[in-house]
Amino acid sequence: MYSFRDEKRMLFLTYLLCIALFVNLALLKQPMDKGALIMGGVMCVLIGYAHFIIRKFYPDGDKYILIFASILSVIGAAMLYRIDMTVAIKQVVWFVLGMAGYILIVVLLPDLKSFSKYKYIYMAGTLIFMGMATFIGRTLYGAKNWVYIGSFGFQPSELGKVFLILYLAAALRGYESFKQLIEPAIIVMISLGFMVLQRDLGSALIIFGISITILYIATSKLKYIIACLGLFSVGSVASYKLFDHIRIRVMIWKEPWKYSNDESYQIVQGLIAISSGGLFGSGLGQGFPKWVPVKTSDYIFAIICEELGIIIAVGIIIIYFLLCYRSMRAALKADDGFSQLAAVGFSAMIASQVLVIIGGVFNIIPLTGITLPLISYGGSSMLTMFFSLGILQKISEEG
Repeated sequence: MYSFRDEKRMLFLTYLLCIALFVNLALLKQPMDKGALIMGGVMCVLIGYAHFIIRKFYPDGDKYILIFASILSVIGAAMLYRIDMTVAIKQVVWFVLGMAGYILIVVLLPDLKSFSKYKYIYMAGTLIFMGMATFIGRTLYGAKNWVYIGSFGFQPSELGKVFLILYLAAALRGYESFKQLIEPAIIVMISLGFMVLQRDLGSALIIFGISITILYIATSKLKYIIACLGLFSVGSVASYKLFDHIRIRVMIWKEPWKYSNDESYQIVQGLIAISSGGLFGSGLGQGFPKWVPVKTSDYIFAIICEELGIIIAVGIIIIYFLLCYRSMRAALKADDGFSQLAAVGFSAMIASQVLVIIGGVFNIIPLTGITLPLISYGGSSMLTMFFSLGILQKISEEG
């Protein structure tokens, strides 16, 4: 009873946030922008419908996964609408498709533990999607990680991460000896090799984060993690020596102000935006996002800091933390190894992606050029995230 009451309270606050953001956006224009009101209404209705379906027909699982994902999606859609209305409309379409996929996974997917036997299908999917852009990809912003079919473009590595998590969960669910690690280690190294060839540093970091997290949970061997860190360090140094693109990223990370008019222009403009927002922000619609390149994807967090302030930015980080916590909680309640490791892997994917992109925006680590989950614009990222959350929801239902 208390849990349901808390859920309703959180859902009400989500509606309130959505209404406040989109009404504010509507009032920024004269006459009032009815499109903002319609978009806010669509998101509220869809979030309410999804929660109703999950709560009514599948009452046993963790409903906060959906609520936290909805809060992040609302913030992302509102900021995108403020930056570029056309991009925001596309994002809401992806949000609708992602939410539909989330519901379908929970409703139609049978017992997840029965999927552990498809290890080699997951392996094939991992190798295909991780390597696809290496051979037929298109280079954007220095990384060859986009594949276009006609006018439709997507990042195959986003799907590759899902297959990799399922593969590692299936391969390591009954860990007994070191021999069992050889095949997964080869698959992970091949995946990292593809990311290096594609010059996709961000995805390489996320794959590494996912892999060592699942490895440690499956084996509880700290020596394996230390060995992996050593090998990753050697690979990072080798990549730095071999590829100009990575050397440039490190160079502008170390001295961003020295190259502020050229290679590090985006980093510097992002830092200026963050600092100008201060603690409470300049106000929604009162910032200057036009000075920040790639503001709808890589650097949307800098725009949030500028207009909504560091306090809201920290609140968003806390929401991500809570989402990862609820996902890990689902792993603790799962009753089979495959479901546990899959939940851990998806939790690690979310956490790694958030840490990598926010670290890059604040220039704590070299900029990697990935999306902020559920907030940045990106169809493949949105669908992958809701697909992953749907599996997590299913695991929590089974637990």
